[in-house]
Amino acid sequence: MEKFTTLTAVAAPMPLINIDTDMIIPKQFLKTIKRSGLGVNLFHEMRFEEDGSENKDFVLNQNAYRNAEILVAGDNFGCGSSREHAPWALKDFGIKCIISTSFADIFYNNSFKNGILPIIVSEENHAKLMDDASRGSNATLTIDLENQVIKGPDGGEISFELDPFKKKCLIEGLDDIGLSMAKIDNVQKFEDKMANDRPWV
Repeated sequence: MEKFTTLTAVAAPMPLINIDTDMIIPKQFLKTIKRSGLGVNLFHEMRFEEDGSENKDFVLNQNAYRNAEILVAGDNFGCGSSREHAPWALKDFGIKCIISTSFADIFYNNSFKNGILPIIVSEENHAKLMDDASRGSNATLTIDLENQVIKGPDGGEISFELDPFKKKCLIEGLDDIGLSMAKIDNVQKFEDKMANDRPWV
């Protein structure tokens, strides 16, 4: 998993509340178990018209936000079903950080496991960041994970709280497999002991 330390990127404003996982990646695109390739279908029903053309009003189709790596989203982002395809699609599209006042629990935890940083802020700070994100090509935020600070385009700073273990995993680029591999010596010692003590197993 890619390490997350500091990110400076365009932030796209998505003030809609209760964006669920089916809106993030609709059910018809869940046929794959690969983490790659889902980005083209991210927010499919909002990004595209029925004829397949782009919806020009959707924020990620606007020139200023096509390469956004940060979303400033409405309350209760990632609610609905527990599909892990949702963070897969966001990551594959290029989204590395989502800022909201709240997240659905399963989506929140799945995001960390897939290298996405979800940040919870107060309503007051959320309003400031949404305003920052509405500035088009000037909507650049810096996320300093080590110091747990969001820096706005005007130099203002907003602190955020984060579980120390989740922070460590992102900074070191450790997903569940990476965490297991970090203990591979202990795993091998256990396997060797089992083979010696119970050779019939």
